Amino acid sequence: MNQSEWERLQKAIKRENEFPETALIVDSPWIPGYCGHGVIDFLARQNVWMQDYEKIKADFPGAIFVPDYWVEFGMATEPSSFGCRVEFFQNNLPVVHHLFSSIDDFEPSQIKLPNPKTSGLAPIALNLQHQVQETLHERGEDTYIVSTRGPLTLASHLIELTELLVGVKIEPDKVHAILRVTSDYCIQWLNAQLENVKTAKAILVLDDVTGFLGEADYLAFAHPYLKKIYDAFPEMLHLFHNDTDSDVCFSHLPELGVDLFNFTHKKSISHTRAKIGDRVCLMGNVPPMALVRDSPDIVRDLTKNVIADYYAANGGSYAGLLVSPGGGVPMGATRENIAAMIEAAQSYR
Repeated sequence: MNQSEWERLQKAIKRENEFPETALIVDSPWIPGYCGHGVIDFLARQNVWMQDYEKIKADFPGAIFVPDYWVEFGMATEPSSFGCRVEFFQNNLPVVHHLFSSIDDFEPSQIKLPNPKTSGLAPIALNLQHQVQETLHERGEDTYIVSTRGPLTLASHLIELTELLVGVKIEPDKVHAILRVTSDYCIQWLNAQLENVKTAKAILVLDDVTGFLGEADYLAFAHPYLKKIYDAFPEMLHLFHNDTDSDVCFSHLPELGVDLFNFTHKKSISHTRAKIGDRVCLMGNVPPMALVRDSPDIVRDLTKNVIADYYAANGGSYAGLLVSPGGGVPMGATRENIAAMIEAAQSYR
């Protein structure tokens, strides 16, 4: 991310932007296919990874990419530290195999806190992240955001998701035991990256499983662990992604200290603003699959509808708005449709 992009992002987060900005979460589900090669090539060949980021930044100069130049192995990085087996494919995303298939068979003593500097794919990611910092800086780019999958999402890779959710009801002590370890790992993983990346000024936590809980369970099993992570980094800006259909976490985000929220298109941006209040910058919420299936004209209309809805709900102001898909950029999203979304937002300048 160059200095201008970071300043534009900061300005939106601080609700000082005069016009809508466009921000996109992009990673291995979309980038390799868009750039015309296999997933393994993108994940394992640093020159390909770098060329791909250069291409998308050249193709979409009006967008702010979040977190940008993201060293990742799909969903596999964090769970691999715990010993989850991972399968890699050229034509599909990595598959992570659970350590435990049943909450009944699991005992808390079976999960130990691993060191992200030595365990699984994390040390490889750290090494790659370290290697590219000087090259990026020479090109006028720096890493401003480091990322982690959240404690519940990480837990759902260690033990099968349905079993984890059943465990919330029938084995709450076991689930808390898992989450104590996964939240500690998230903090250690972010700290390891911050040792690598001296320019970082924000952390991004991605946790869709928080949206699978009801209100009481969110407050018991999600909120305290997310807060523990954000509280560990008081000097950083706090970014959060959860694009499940639920709005259970919305009203609690200010208490978490979230500064930017990327959320589902299934909840209108006016509803989201009303639930969260005016402190949090909203990053959304054009329907993601419209970028795959629809025409550029339809995408432009959808984008303008989101902007108009936000403007009306936000007291006649675009402050705190980052136009984005309601989630990450999906596999198959086309250049024409992404460009149409960006152009629609820029038409308000």
